[in-house]
Amino acid sequence: MARVTLNNPPLNIIDISMMEELFNALTEIEARSDISVVIMSGSQKAFSAGVDIAAHIPDQIEQMLTKFHAVIRSIISSTKVSIAAVHGRCLGGGAELAMVCDLVYTSELATWGFPEIKLGCFPPVAVTVLPALVGQKQAADLVLTGRSITGREAATIGLANAVVPEVDLEHTLQQAVHHLTQLSPAALAVTKKAIYAWDSIHFDKGLARAEKIYFDELMKTQDAQEGITAFLEKRQPVWRGK
Repeated sequence: MARVTLNNPPLNIIDISMMEELFNALTEIEARSDISVVIMSGSQKAFSAGVDIAAHIPDQIEQMLTKFHAVIRSIISSTKVSIAAVHGRCLGGGAELAMVCDLVYTSELATWGFPEIKLGCFPPVAVTVLPALVGQKQAADLVLTGRSITGREAATIGLANAVVPEVDLEHTLQQAVHHLTQLSPAALAVTKKAIYAWDSIHFDKGLARAEKIYFDELMKTQDAQEGITAFLEKRQPVWRGK
């Protein structure tokens, strides 16, 4: 078993440096034949409040999305069983990272959400994956409103396998790890591949299309630039509808 901990206190914001570290760690784990399970968790008070907003500026956005989506793709294509242990804030890119793991256990006090729309943006991984996880209507509600939900609601709609009191999260996680590590690593790897055989076809095409729309259409709008600028300047955005 390996554990990857997001550690950028206080809210474990995922900046470009962390994306590179995550990708390298996951690549190293993938090469280890003695590891069949990998845990994703956050340090201190949060899983992750999302991707660094400062990296959404025009001269960094393409590099940021490319590196972040490389991490997402490595989790999805991995032969290891991935488990997300979610507590505290799990927002935006942090929620995307958690939800693509094979199994997700969340604290009932956790806060999930995809608030990108409030910045005049959208979450490319979420728009691609969420409908398959929670259904089209639930996905549209979360992405179009940007509202936050509790860990309990996240489990109810299918974003997590189980919700537990925060004090029990680590115990629940270790129970799952204990069970999985008793099983054949080879069988787990092949079975995981089979489970996602159908979805992976749609994921690759869907994420590529979402990325194209993000770069070619969204990033050319004045509102997207205004939303990011307003956030960085700590003021309310002034939307112009174009």
